[in-house]
Amino acid sequence: MGIGRAQIMRQDREDAEKTKAVNSVRKRKERHRRDARMAEILKSGELPYTPVVMSWLSRKLSKPAGQITQDDVRKVLV
Repeated sequence: MGIGRAQIMRQDREDAEKTKAVNSVRKRKERHRRDARMAEILKSGELPYTPVVMSWLSRKLSKPAGQITQDDVRKVLV
């Protein structure tokens, strides 16, 4: 007889916890690098920015990209 379904599910859950612990560190570092990269782009230019930057700004400011003003951008940089 093989291992039971409950044991397989327990092993999967343990594996998922380990993976999450490893990936969360990686993701945190990537978020920090992306924030620094976007800040440099914001410092070097003015509206309108590329769609990637506008999307990032939209998430940071919690407002649609079409409503973002240069004053909002300055607030993010502070």
